[in-house]
Formats: sequence, structure tokens, C-alpha cells
Amino acid sequence: MTDADTLPDVVRELASELGSSPGVVAVVLGGSQATGEAKPGSDWDLGLYYRAPVDLAPLAAHGEVHPPGAWGRIMNGGCWLDLDGVRVDVLLRDLDAVDHWTAVARRGEFEIDGLLGYLAGIPTYSLTAEASIARVLSGHLDVDVTFPAALAERAPARWRFCRDFSLDYAAKHAVRGNAALAAGQAARAALEEAHARCCAERRWVLNEKHLLRAAGLADVEGWVAHDAAAIDALRARLAD
Repeated sequence: MTDADTLPDVVRELASELGSSPGVVAVVLGGSQATGEAKPGSDWDLGLYYRAPVDLAPLAAHGEVHPPGAWGRIMNGGCWLDLDGVRVDVLLRDLDAVDHWTAVARRGEFEIDGLLGYLAGIPTYSLTAEASIARVLSGHLDVDVTFPAALAERAPARWRFCRDFSLDYAAKHAVRGNAALAAGQAARAALEEAHARCCAERRWVLNEKHLLRAAGLADVEGWVAHDAAAIDALRARLAD
């Protein structure tokens, strides 16, 4: 986990600057730098929690800002910055939306949004999951991040309904010889089962990057590439 004293100066200065912007409630450190999973070269994720109206001019002074709603109702918007060689992602988070979907999760309910880069979609309770690992750098963040008992009880069945649907389509594609579609649906089914397991164990899921491993489903990787040579071949094909 990154200590506040070891933050790059440009990250600390940006957090302080953005924290004084009208409408901004808190600026937090998130992602791998907050969880202690960062690797050499990992970027820095800053969450900018706000209540509208918010002044984004200070952020826009550093680069192009994708405004609220540009990336959907969950990811919302933000920008990618390069500050003196330090890569910083600033992610906009509407606190009204965070409060709403946290309350919905407390009832054991959620929705799943299609989002670029996500295979099984992003659950609306991801906003609460993000807040659970956030390290406040400026301001104050007040979100109940306790995993709801109702969500642990009801979410696994919802995810497994999705899993079964995906598996059924994977099997149909396989019969037709549509290998790419079969593999895609099978991978999606594995992620949906992983979501179900994590919910049953009352573990927040931030994204899909390490989801299979976290749910004990790492062997699914072998469906796509069973050894290093196969992985290298896949990388080469994707590059082509």
C-alpha cells in the first residue's frame, strides 16, 4: 500500500489543487496504488468525488476532460494525464450516484451495465467497492462500505442466471463451429461465476483484472492459452 509520504509530488499537488475546486467533496487514491498491488510502471488512479455543480476547469488545465456522463453512469468521466512522466488517471465520481447505488445494494439489488473493456459488464455496486479501498488525500468521503448481507444472499443467484445463459450460448456456438463466439461466451460465464462466488463470500469486486484468480477460477485461463508458448502466440495474433 502506498504511504501518503511516498506519493509523487505531482500526484500530491494535483490532489490538493483539485480538492479545493468548487463542488469537489473528496480526492482519493484508488486502484493498485491504494491496494498495494502496484507494479513498477503502474499508473496512479485519483478518484474525484463531487456533487453537482462541479468546477472542472482546474482539471481541464492539465488535459482533455471527458465530462460527467461521457463514460456512462457508473464510470462517469475523467481524464488521462502525463505529469512530468508520471501517468495519472483522474476518474470522476458523482456522490449522488454513489449514494444511490450503495442504498440499492443494501437492499440486495443491482444492475449490470455494458462498459467498454468489461467482458461480463460492470455491476452498479462497483461504486461502493471503489469507495471501500479509497485512501482520502483531500476532503472527506462518507460512504458505508460494509458488504450488505442482502447482496451476499441475493446476488449469487442473479450472477448464476447470467452464467447459465452465457454457457448455453457458448455450447450453441460450439455446435455451429463458431469457436471465437464459443470461447467468448465461456469466458464471460466464468467471470459471472466468479462474481457470484465473491458476492457469496462478501468480497467487493473492483474490476475484472484479477477476478478469476480471486474466485479460484484461474485454471479457466487454460481454455485460451495453456502454456507460455500459447500466450506468446496469442499476443502476436492480437498485435497483428
